[in-house]
Amino acid sequence: MSYNIQLFSIQTKEKEQAADDDSFFDREENLIPLTEAQISGLKERLLKYKYELVNEDGSGLHFNHPDEDFGRALLTANGLYFNASLTESSIFEVGMTASEFTDTGEFAKYDPQNEGWEEF
Repeated sequence: MSYNIQLFSIQTKEKEQAADDDSFFDREENLIPLTEAQISGLKERLLKYKYELVNEDGSGLHFNHPDEDFGRALLTANGLYFNASLTESSIFEVGMTASEFTDTGEFAKYDPQNEGWEEF
């Protein structure tokens, strides 16, 4: 088991909130694709946070962190998906990292285990 936190574009958040559809995230076509600049910026930011690119495949860019409390990350065309272990420290670190990545105003943090969208 693991704890998942996701980062999507603000437009995806707005679309999901307007949809009122419990299965919104089950269909990839509902997600607004990230721009190349956003993907590049997120990749660079992950690297600055000491995440290491370990694999690139059809699903996206896979990152690991040397400190397992920071979990793993998958950067796709539609979002950034963090995966933490079920320890309190890992959930905290991954959650804080995802929150920090929303500081540009382009992205919104979604925590499916904790009431959904993070509100400020």
